[in-house]
Amino acid sequence: MVDFAESSKMPRLAAPVLPKEPGSPLERAFAAPVGSEWHRLDPAFTRYRRILAALLAVPVAALGGTAVGMWLHWAVGAAVAALVLLAMVVSWATAERTRLSWGYAEGDSDFYLTFGTVIRQLLVIPYGRIQVVDITANLLEQALGIATVQVRTAASTADMRIPGLRLVDAAALRDRLAERGETFPTGL
Repeated sequence: MVDFAESSKMPRLAAPVLPKEPGSPLERAFAAPVGSEWHRLDPAFTRYRRILAALLAVPVAALGGTAVGMWLHWAVGAAVAALVLLAMVVSWATAERTRLSWGYAEGDSDFYLTFGTVIRQLLVIPYGRIQVVDITANLLEQALGIATVQVRTAASTADMRIPGLRLVDAAALRDRLAERGETFPTGL
């Protein structure tokens, strides 16, 4: 789409905008269940993603670039290092958008999870299918005060994880899901 409003000599390309009105099919498809809203991840998850990207990319760029440079040519090694660092910059820039794409909601009989920036997904798990609810936190998550809740179900393909929750919120969610998993019929 071309916008000629600024100047007749230099047209400005404008990106198409997705509809944001509450009735759009996209918004309805990924809406929270009636009577609830999406609970988002803690902002510490953005810091977690950025630190993790740096901790992975810097050594890979240095060691990989050096190894490829010694094996082939220094210019190829520098290109490999630059590509790895570019991937880190992209990961750094998209960390907040990734955090905002995650959300969970507790419905009357189902648990809802949505995530994804490029490919959006919505998982709906009946409480009766929940078998195990775990909380895990690696060293970096512990330092930032966040944890991951993992929900295992009767069907192995429907397992889900919710990263980046505050420890208190993760423990409360685990307790609620475990209680609801016991009180609802199994649905088998």
